[in-house]
Amino acid sequence: MQRLHSRDAGFAQAFAAVVSDRRESDADVARDVSAILADVRARGDAALADYTAKFDGHALGDDWRIPAETCREAFDALDPTLRAALELAAERIRAYHEAQLPEDRDYIDAAGVRLGAKWRAVDGAGLYVPGGRAAYPSSLLMNAIPAKVAGVGRLVVTTPTPKGAINPLVLAAAHLAGVDEVWRVGGAQAIAALAYGTGRIAPVDVITGPGNAWVAEAKRQLYGVVGIDMVAGPSEILVIADGQNDPQWIAADLLSQAEHDPAAQAILITDDGAFADAVAAAVEAEIALLPTAAVARASWDAHGVIIVVDTLDEAPALANALAAEHVEIATDDPEALFAGIRHAGSVFLGRHTPEAIGDYVAGPNHVLPTGRRARFASGLSVLDFMKRTSFLSVSEASLGAVGPAAVALAEAEGLAAHARSIELRLGI
Repeated sequence: MQRLHSRDAGFAQAFAAVVSDRRESDADVARDVSAILADVRARGDAALADYTAKFDGHALGDDWRIPAETCREAFDALDPTLRAALELAAERIRAYHEAQLPEDRDYIDAAGVRLGAKWRAVDGAGLYVPGGRAAYPSSLLMNAIPAKVAGVGRLVVTTPTPKGAINPLVLAAAHLAGVDEVWRVGGAQAIAALAYGTGRIAPVDVITGPGNAWVAEAKRQLYGVVGIDMVAGPSEILVIADGQNDPQWIAADLLSQAEHDPAAQAILITDDGAFADAVAAAVEAEIALLPTAAVARASWDAHGVIIVVDTLDEAPALANALAAEHVEIATDDPEALFAGIRHAGSVFLGRHTPEAIGDYVAGPNHVLPTGRRARFASGLSVLDFMKRTSFLSVSEASLGAVGPAAVALAEAEGLAAHARSIELRLGI
């Protein structure tokens, strides 16, 4: 863990190093992924079978696709308390995303031209669901429900099944979310299958969902062949907290992201040096209690940062430079600091709003931009599964009103056929 103070002479340089710490895939990953994509495109199902045997230790036979009935049985077999929790999460996620649905436009302007746009869902979407360290039914809900709300017709899940095993909670979530297909393939090869299609798996239009460095790199390389939600890197959390917080609470919040991945990053900004010490000590105590201690320890030791500032008024500028995936503001008046934060994937306001509540049942999507991409990107929404088609209708009278200007512009650009297609209708 690194500790910085904004008054230190070398703070600007040290903070710049924190900001530029990408913690993402290298050239070797990009090279390997490129080869896998090309192989799947060329050999289809045969390549998928080979990679599944190699990486998952599972020989695909007659079990490529997991039947809908198996997903329903997994849902029915859930402990009632857990089933109720999953249903509550789904209900709240659905309600939040239904409010995101955009409205079509259709109007006539002052020149008499009819203008508008129609929103339509993509035909098919592919959702990647990790199956190793990160087998999360919550992520399946966060990806599948916005797609269903958007009106996607075909919803496909690919998920690795190491040694043939799959988390029954993931299957239960697939049933609850209304997933149409579940396939036992993972890794970059699954992303290739969704993008290009194979003998068994038909291609989709959009691919979303978290994954390891190979999955993220595959999505990056295939953008343009299909739409993608984002290129996601390791998890991040920035906590802005004053000294009135319980250090144990803040320590747990930091570790809630550190336990995801050794490359995850947890950062605390506080205006209280004694509180910073207390949080650092609480992190050590909390790590010892975690079954994910090894991962959390690696993350905290390599990428954890505590920044002490003279006043929390400094925090928004630092937060905007970091553009973190998650930002918690644990103060009496979080709105005052929130007003200055322009770049963040999602913001959690107040002492009783831990980031973890947003991962499950709050409603907003937990698929968020990482690696400073919150400067230009947003979290997953229904819009990631939709596209907008504009339309226009010009009458003879309205063409007379606006057509001459279009002719002038076409001629200025040297595009005679453009000009002529309008002039002929204008009779000039």
